[in-house]
Amino acid sequence: MADALVIIPTFNEIENIEAIIRAVFSQNKEFHILVVDDNSPDMTGYKAKELQEEFHNQLFLLEREGKTGLGTAYIEGFKWALQKDYHYIFEMDADFSHNPNDLVRLYEACSSKGADLSIGSRYVVGVNVVNWPMSRILLSYFASKYVRFVTGMEIHDTTAGFVCYRREVLESINLDKIEFVGYAFQIEMKFKTHLLGYEIVEVPVIFTDRTKGKSKMSKGIISEAIFGVIKMKLKSIFNHKKTWQRTLFF
Repeated sequence: MADALVIIPTFNEIENIEAIIRAVFSQNKEFHILVVDDNSPDMTGYKAKELQEEFHNQLFLLEREGKTGLGTAYIEGFKWALQKDYHYIFEMDADFSHNPNDLVRLYEACSSKGADLSIGSRYVVGVNVVNWPMSRILLSYFASKYVRFVTGMEIHDTTAGFVCYRREVLESINLDKIEFVGYAFQIEMKFKTHLLGYEIVEVPVIFTDRTKGKSKMSKGIISEAIFGVIKMKLKSIFNHKKTWQRTLFF
């Protein structure tokens, strides 16, 4: 059995789903895939189900009743993975913005080089983003800088969605307590990993914007990230203070 699972959340990715699955399975290392589909009207889930006949015991599918957010899709995927024997669990988009050829590099950062969380980073070495308008590059870049400043995490790409976790990290995080479902989900997971003292490493990658399908980015998702970061930081300070007070007086 493969020791690594790639979780791919989907909603209306019929133009990409077969190609991304085949690209992951073409890697020199063996990966399994879990597609978490939010009842896509374009039949993405049905296509994944068809491909299961070809990739028996390699490709798995979780079908959800509706679109309830990226974060909840990953949480369900994490829980599914932890019920199995996977040691390395990945997040990856379906639209080829994350290059499947980088999966092995993220895997090796955790399996051979001691990282507990490896991040496919757009900003650890310059700005490696292709096909985004300058306005979106600046928004993403300065959002990561803002998160880094507020949280104190030494991470250049705090909003990255291409990552590999050791299973021990996900086992240590109370997944039922994750609050955010959109853009801020990625930040919250990294912040909790950071607070638990795990080793986080950034692996430089080139991010290429989708050429097929429709982006899921919205103003509401961005707003959640901006205000969610402050909420997360304040909560961590409050929880630390309560712990310190219990230690002092009891």
